[in-house]
Order: sequence, then C-alpha cells, then structure tokens
Amino acid sequence: MAQDRFITLYSTTSPQDSGLFEHILPLFHAATGLNVEVAAVGTGEALSLGMRGYADALFVHDRIAEDKFIADGYGIDRRDVAYNDFVIVGPSNDPARISGLKDVKMALARIAAAKVPFASRGDDSGTARMEIRLWELADQIELRLLKSADVDLHPNAGWYRCVGQGMGVTLNICAVMNAYTLTDRATWANFKNRQNLVILAEGDPALFNPYSSILVSPVKWPLVKYSDARIWHDWLTSKGGLNAITSFKINDEQLFFPPYRGSRRGTLAR
Repeated sequence: MAQDRFITLYSTTSPQDSGLFEHILPLFHAATGLNVEVAAVGTGEALSLGMRGYADALFVHDRIAEDKFIADGYGIDRRDVAYNDFVIVGPSNDPARISGLKDVKMALARIAAAKVPFASRGDDSGTARMEIRLWELADQIELRLLKSADVDLHPNAGWYRCVGQGMGVTLNICAVMNAYTLTDRATWANFKNRQNLVILAEGDPALFNPYSSILVSPVKWPLVKYSDARIWHDWLTSKGGLNAITSFKINDEQLFFPPYRGSRRGTLAR
C-alpha cells in the first residue's frame, strides 16, 4: 500500500537538529504518499554508507566529497537544494576578541593565538571538514600576520578538543566548557542550552554552506529504491519542495535559502 512505501535517507545532522525535516517531511508525505526514514549521521558517514548501498538518497553538505562520490560512480544527479551559513559561537566574554569579525581566518587565528578552548566535532561531518579547511587557511595566512606561526593547530593541542560527536552534543560541551566552536546557523537557532554562548563571528563568504541531494546509483546498487527516491529528489528541487524548505523558520528567522544560480553563488544573503 502507498502508505507503507518509504525510502531511506542518510543525511547531515543539521536538517534534523534544526527541525527542518520535522517541518518538510509531513508536507512531502501529503504530496506524494511516501515516507522518508532519516538517519542523520553526518556527511562523511552518509557518503560512506551510500557507497555501500545502504541509502536510497543522500542530503549532504561537502561539495568536494560529493563530487568524488559522483565521479566514482556511487551517486547520480547531484542537485543544489538550499543553503545557509556557518557561524562561530563562543563565550560572551570573548577572551579571544573575535566579536564582530567578518574574516573567519582572523577569528580562528585569534582563538589559536589566545589558546582558549575550541571544541571541534571531529566526526568527519561536513561541518568538521569545513572547520579543518578553515583552520588550514588561518594557519597559512593569518597566523603569520599575527606573528604567531608557532601556535599548535593540531587536535592534540591542549586548547583544541576533538569531541567526536554531532553538532548538538558539541554545542552542549561548549556551553559547559565556555568554548568556541563552528556551527551551522540553523542548528544554533534551535539549540536551547546556550548558557553563556553567543554568535561572535559571522558573515564571511567562506562560511557559505550549500546542501545537496544525491541519488544513490541504481547501476552500482540495483536494489536501491531508485524510483521512489527520484520522487523525493524531484520534490525537493520543485517549487513545492523549495517553498516547504524556505518556509521553515525559528523565532521568525528564515534559516534555509534557495540555491543560487549563476554569479551570485558563494555570497551570503545576510
């Protein structure tokens, strides 16, 4: 029966932690009669499980890894679904003095130079991968400007804590430790245990965070529910799906935006 039909979606954690899936999945079911069983595991694990044929579709946010996944034949028809951005949150007294910075490299460099606690997800998620890339930029450029090239950016540094957990748990650890971290804006908006944490650095185009939908290849894995996954995939990128995504708000704040077309890609509508 139609009500028993479902697909398995492996996803980054932010659409789940923010409440986006809770908002859009009933709308998808009403439009199609299909159910979506979501496993929110982080982008790295989602791609890995997709490579082994455990998913019918993916909802992820690491373009470099996505392109490789497609090139290696594990997925087809990657589509832009939506975007938001990352922010750096930390203690309101801001010992690293990053408040108001729009240059994420400088913000991270100041955190490293001050050797104040920073909690990394360290779970191979899209957010963790983005964070590592940003640290590399900070190490190459801004630390030299600060004349602090000897600052240890490695995970075994005393101030840099790899927690190996999802975004919600990492934010809870930050709240207890009065630490800094990188988070997607949507998960932060839905996070209740903020204690002394506030957004301190935002608005750098480098913090652009696009989300993609990918179908797992039926050529590689003939038993995937390709036809039903295609219905989900097409709906996500249809007017109805886009309206569902962009209508999701927390405290009247829109948190996911339509994918860019053309030259505006990579800028932030903030």
